[in-house]
Amino acid sequence: MWNGDALDLDAYLTHVGHVGDRTPTLATLRALHRAHVLSVRWENIESVLRKHRPLDVESVQAKLIGSPRGGTCFEHVTLYAAALERLGYAFFVVQGRVRTGSPSIRPETHAMVIVELDGRRWLSDVGFGASPLEPIELTDATDTTDGVWSYRLRRQEVSPGEVGWALYQPADKRAGIEVTDDGWMVRHTFTLHRQYPIDLQVSNHYGASSPQSVFSDRLFLQRLHPDRLHLLDSRRLTTIRPGAEAPHESRELEPHEVPKVIADVFGIELSQRDIELLLPKLV
Repeated sequence: MWNGDALDLDAYLTHVGHVGDRTPTLATLRALHRAHVLSVRWENIESVLRKHRPLDVESVQAKLIGSPRGGTCFEHVTLYAAALERLGYAFFVVQGRVRTGSPSIRPETHAMVIVELDGRRWLSDVGFGASPLEPIELTDATDTTDGVWSYRLRRQEVSPGEVGWALYQPADKRAGIEVTDDGWMVRHTFTLHRQYPIDLQVSNHYGASSPQSVFSDRLFLQRLHPDRLHLLDSRRLTTIRPGAEAPHESRELEPHEVPKVIADVFGIELSQRDIELLLPKLV
């Protein structure tokens, strides 16, 4: 289903730094999830430069493993699902609506994996960029921390007349967002409607090429560390640390600074041709 036979599993595990057990257990899932999130970058450079990003396993692993690049959730999940399939996990893929506090209904443009183990289900959301560092058990109400970042998972109405799950994170200080009385906001919502590679291709095409997609022409990169998150939104570089009172560091870059920051902070190396294509979009 997820083309695991096309994946170089040894190369993937080496890239993410997983040297432990390969049996399909919860302990292995936790280790692999964390390794993937901390090792595989989130970026939409191909969308910005070329309005296209292939989703076949061969192309995705050549980009995310074979070169110093990253990808969006669709590329992450394509790679991760192929690895889970090779390792023998029972799982399926879903898509959700990214909210980040917005009260409006947005399209389903975020892919995630639901892993089934011993009668329990786990949300393995490796492709958000600022992803949880561990899988989160799918229950009616789960409060969890991965040791640094905190989350809530709630079963609730997620769109008019439809019940699913909402993943909450501590709210930021932006105006106009929906915040609970105790300071949480919805990061994204999802149902358990199963998705397949062809479904991801449709959403991936929209995200990469549609003028209605926020990521088709706006540079965005993320790199998560256990104690901080780096974001690059066009030319705005921000570092976020956990905790409501932790100060954010943010500054606007000059266009010529961006390629070096992409390399030094995000670990992504652009070709000279890509730099030439990118700079006019940053003015």
